[in-house]
Amino acid sequence: MLRTALRNVLAHKARLVMTVLAVCLGVAFVCGTLVFADSSAAAYRAAASKNFADIAVTVTAKAPPPGAAADHRTSVLDDALARKLAGVPGVAAVHPSADGSATLNAADGTPLRAGKAWANLAAAYVPGRDGKDTRHPLVEGRAPRNGGELAVDSGTAAAGRFRIGDTITLATDGPVMTERLVGIVTTDDTRVTAGGTLALFDKATAQRLFASPGHYTGIDLSAEPGTDQVELAGRVTARLPADRAEAVSGAAQAAQQATYVDTLTRGYTKLPLVFAGVSLFIGSFLVVNTFTMLITRRTREIALLRAIGASRRQVVRSVLLEALLLGLGASAAGFLLGLGIAAVLPDVLSTGQDTLPNGPLVIGPRPVVAALGVGVGVTVLAAWLPSRRAAKVAPIEALRSAEAPPSATRSRIRAGVGLVLLVLGAGLLVSLTGAKDASVANLQSAMLGCAALAVAMIVLAPLLAAPVIRLTGRLTDRFGITGRLARENALRDPRRTAATASALMISTALVAGLAVIGNSTGQALDRQAAAGLGADYVISTRTTTTGIGPDAVRRVADASGVRTAAAVADSSLFVGGGVRQISGIDPDTANATMKLDFVSGSLADLGPGRIAVSSTLAREHGVRAGARLNARMGYGQGFTRYTVVGVYKDNPIARDALGARGEVQRHGFTPGSVQRVLVRTDGGALSKATEDRLRTAVGNNPLLTVQDREALVHEAAGALGNLLTLMYGLLAIGAVIASLGIVNTLAMSVSERTREIGVLRAVGMDRAGVRRMIRLESVTVAAFGTLLGLTGGLFGAWAVGALANGALEQYSLVLPWGTLLLVCLVSLAIGALAAAVPARRAAALSPLEAVAEI
Repeated sequence: MLRTALRNVLAHKARLVMTVLAVCLGVAFVCGTLVFADSSAAAYRAAASKNFADIAVTVTAKAPPPGAAADHRTSVLDDALARKLAGVPGVAAVHPSADGSATLNAADGTPLRAGKAWANLAAAYVPGRDGKDTRHPLVEGRAPRNGGELAVDSGTAAAGRFRIGDTITLATDGPVMTERLVGIVTTDDTRVTAGGTLALFDKATAQRLFASPGHYTGIDLSAEPGTDQVELAGRVTARLPADRAEAVSGAAQAAQQATYVDTLTRGYTKLPLVFAGVSLFIGSFLVVNTFTMLITRRTREIALLRAIGASRRQVVRSVLLEALLLGLGASAAGFLLGLGIAAVLPDVLSTGQDTLPNGPLVIGPRPVVAALGVGVGVTVLAAWLPSRRAAKVAPIEALRSAEAPPSATRSRIRAGVGLVLLVLGAGLLVSLTGAKDASVANLQSAMLGCAALAVAMIVLAPLLAAPVIRLTGRLTDRFGITGRLARENALRDPRRTAATASALMISTALVAGLAVIGNSTGQALDRQAAAGLGADYVISTRTTTTGIGPDAVRRVADASGVRTAAAVADSSLFVGGGVRQISGIDPDTANATMKLDFVSGSLADLGPGRIAVSSTLAREHGVRAGARLNARMGYGQGFTRYTVVGVYKDNPIARDALGARGEVQRHGFTPGSVQRVLVRTDGGALSKATEDRLRTAVGNNPLLTVQDREALVHEAAGALGNLLTLMYGLLAIGAVIASLGIVNTLAMSVSERTREIGVLRAVGMDRAGVRRMIRLESVTVAAFGTLLGLTGGLFGAWAVGALANGALEQYSLVLPWGTLLLVCLVSLAIGALAAAVPARRAAALSPLEAVAEI
């Protein structure tokens, strides 16, 4: 049986190529993702170990008690402590540091690496006795020596297009600063190599910005050769004030930083694994279909084996052995292709604002085991059912007929199982339409309902093939006899047709459903922004630690073309065990910049101790106008019973609650400052000149953003756009695998119908007619899969979209007709293109040779 399996694989190698490619794609994404994850983690760890290679111990100030603010003025990390630590036995050198955060504007004025404040590092250049800072080797220029001078790392210089002598605009946590670039350095800090920026000041300036004059944020110690880091950390700790500072070994810091940066890559591995899952799921249909057709074609051969003594178990083993060999080949090819995917993933997933570290590929045992497990496992499991079917055929029955129709009992069982799954899936989705609550439990129920619906469609597809294809066959009948023959060929084996169309059906359902939800949500966000925002521009901070000072607010209000500038202070509102957002406003200016629709009450009575709440917050806590709400504003006070003066419809600009600006500002993220300025222009004019004037009014501060309504909607829909991009990628993968399935099915079908095609050629059908017949058959199968996919996708989008109505009151189902039409055209084009090779092969058959073939 082993020799038989090997001969069968070699005899049908051309027909198995498509199956190998389908499984190969899934294996490639799995292996590529795992190699990429291992390589990225190794690159991060290597960078971290270099970063702490010369650091044995780091001394930092102890964190203040909960609720207390850090005060660098009382820090013990000063030059005196540095000199004291230099005398500790085993300490070779002392490197004080003053670190913080700074966001830079690029040469064109745009913020550099915006939104990555955690990685926008700033530090002091602290030279040693030789005048150099070994942590930041200079590659060009010189070190900053006094205020007004700056050095950056080479990556930041390249990203910002900086050159020595340029004036750079930057901000730390407040006003804008301008510094002259005097030097460019290199660094191994993983936060910088992973996409951050690094700005170096002279020691005095860095101390003033990030600590206090004469004090540091940390002191790094290097050890003499042979000194144990843990023992040195113990000796250093003995010299420190127990309640003021602490010492941590460099090895411990390297491990902590490596662990932290490893988590940054985990999100990147999820996307390729999703592609891998879809590839393998859709590819399994191709494996099942291929082996089913091969076994059907080899029924006489299998019957002969049974007749000469082969047992059912041996037949099953023979088929599974073929699948094993096929899986091994697909795994090997997929592993090699996965290495290529791993090599290009850093470039694909990196952007100008978010880069990934470079490093060699790391090939560990995990990707190899995964390749074998996934490739062989999926192929063998998919071939198990066809092998069981082959073993159950009696020898005499197989010798009498080359192709047995499915039994009525099996069809009834299939119909029963499919209908049960259909009722369960559809019923679960319909039951959610009245929930209007996008909770985690409802979303999980929706996913379960969609999965049940998809499986039901797959199970019922063979039973739906006949009525659907007869309906769509009216279009192919317009092509005459070739169209009618194409329809009948598709109806000849509904199971084969359904299995071939299932891959296209699943990918079409995914894309159609997500496209509808995405289009509906995007338009809902647009309507919500238009309904809630009366301002033309919004100036906001990028981080909660940044504030817009009163001087900047006045300059915005005085800018040319500005009619109203409403300052908004943001803070946290702790209520009922949860955390919400409260906006502090001035009622007079808020009415001109916010479109508030009050259900009850108004802003007239807003003031200290009195707030307005959104409809959602009021519903969750059972309050209305005139009621009391126990809440805590910010972190510096206890809970207070606030009077609710009004309830307004949910508004993304107003957020969860509204309070008097003075009160919210006192308990806000940056007391004395505001986080947003809503700007209403004269006549609602939107122009680049107006936007530039607003940026100038806030000093071109890179910590602030100036956005019009369209930019706000785009930002709100950012995650949705990424999801749609993912879905279109899944469509591409599904389309590739579906086309492979159609090619494989048609190629084997042409081989099975060689004599039939020969008869058609003998009775007068020309080569063009044969090609047209095969193409129309392929398009018919593609149309069947597309129609079922669109039906399931639209139904799922309607049911799941009802949940979005709970989060977006303006949500309504809006069909993207252009996208849906494009999906249909692409699916039909896949069918037509997939038939090119089989149609050419069929047309090339000689009538005499085809009729003579046995």
